[in-house]
Amino acid sequence: MGKKKNQTKKAAASVRKLERKLWCRSYLMKIAEFDGATIAPENGAAARTEAMGTLASEYHKLLTKKSSVKKVKDLLDAVESSNIADEQLCAEARVLARDQHEALAIPAEEAEAWTRLTCEAQAVWHKAKVANDWASFEPYIDRIVDSLKHQAELMNPKADPYDVWLDQHERGLSTTSFDAFCAQVKDTVVPLVHEIGERGQQPDAPFAHAHVPVEVQKALSLDLMKLVGLDLADTTLAVTEHPFSEGFATGDARIATHFYEDDALSNVFSIVHEAGHTIYELGVNPAYAFTSLEGGTSMGIHESQSRFFENTVARSRAFMGPLLQVLRKHVPEVYGQVSEDELYRAVNIARPSLIRTEADELTYPLHIMVRYEIERLLFAGEATARDIPALWSRFMDEYLGVDVPDDAHGCLQDVHWSGGSFGYFPTYALGSAYDAQYVPAMKADGVDIDAACAAGDLTPVRAWLGNKIWQWGRAKDAPELIQNACGAPFDAHFYCDYLNEKFRSLYNL
Repeated sequence: MGKKKNQTKKAAASVRKLERKLWCRSYLMKIAEFDGATIAPENGAAARTEAMGTLASEYHKLLTKKSSVKKVKDLLDAVESSNIADEQLCAEARVLARDQHEALAIPAEEAEAWTRLTCEAQAVWHKAKVANDWASFEPYIDRIVDSLKHQAELMNPKADPYDVWLDQHERGLSTTSFDAFCAQVKDTVVPLVHEIGERGQQPDAPFAHAHVPVEVQKALSLDLMKLVGLDLADTTLAVTEHPFSEGFATGDARIATHFYEDDALSNVFSIVHEAGHTIYELGVNPAYAFTSLEGGTSMGIHESQSRFFENTVARSRAFMGPLLQVLRKHVPEVYGQVSEDELYRAVNIARPSLIRTEADELTYPLHIMVRYEIERLLFAGEATARDIPALWSRFMDEYLGVDVPDDAHGCLQDVHWSGGSFGYFPTYALGSAYDAQYVPAMKADGVDIDAACAAGDLTPVRAWLGNKIWQWGRAKDAPELIQNACGAPFDAHFYCDYLNEKFRSLYNL
């Protein structure tokens, strides 16, 4: 037994040395990407593309070279033969072996070319959105989709290429399962939207569009980050065209937002949303640092954290007191006379709109379905990038009854396709549904969510999420996390029931 333990210890040390080298290259790529989306000058895109392409190539070669594959195999063999109880070591071996298996399907030169393509596409997208210039960005979509279809064929030639990418973003997700989810959600959301449009009276909330200078919103943002539980020593705030966040390392996760001086509430919920992502990254077990287990496990679980803080917490009636206190501190001339009830109604207005990131909680999943429909057509070869503006207008009318005035407010509004994230949007809808299933489980474990929100002290909420979700990093996939946290597999009826109850109450339906 002593010999086997020594073999395991030696194999673990070798693999962790490899993991640290991989982490370093991943860290540098994240730094370059964050810089490119926030403070980098326009003319720096070419140099950044070169650097990121080189780093991506180094990462791929390091992960897939024969000696690296042998190191991971040796660890897997040692773990299995030793029957050890080190859960972290077992998980590291399993996750890294999966990463290697998937990376080995893609030649190194293709991995490098892919990174260069998406880096260039992102730079073009930023210009195209501002200029409302779909034509300049259009060729990149076709190149990206062709590349993704080829990569999917290399990874799993027997599967539908789009299913391959759904599974990459959310393990186990397929078009079949997501179609069933969409049907269930549409049966709830569409009738509600129609009833609100016909019978619901929208609140009068002029304060929601009062002028609030950017500098005031920046100070407000920092207080909101602290309110939901972020330590500002672990994070930073940057400005970008499309809000996002990124986890870099233990003690380092960053937020980027977009300020609108005539819509401060947009930034309020953008900040809280991204804070949810950031808190998750910072809540991963510190022992996972520099290993294959560091970071969030899937995009759906990640989105469930951001939507939990944005909607379950920040749009709850109970949280209006603490939220109003922060708003009054920074914008007393606007929010000094606004009541908690008025604010609650204003931040929960349900009304079809153009922009996904500004969409209300009820209509949000319909925005995801628009993108899903288009992605399916592209991957099926039934549409190309040239068709996207017309398809966008068609599906926005079909799902939301909204006319699209231009591409900047339509198919250019999201950054994700420029980064190659196809099959990613469905996880946004799943995240909201996961979020709804956490609530009864949390309450069953004795957490009084309303009391925590009303007190402006989310410690018990964060403790539950930290224990059930955050600490596990990539060690557990979404189905296992949901089962363990909620005591049952994922079930969309929690989400549908939640939307029905909340919005029928809000609009007296």
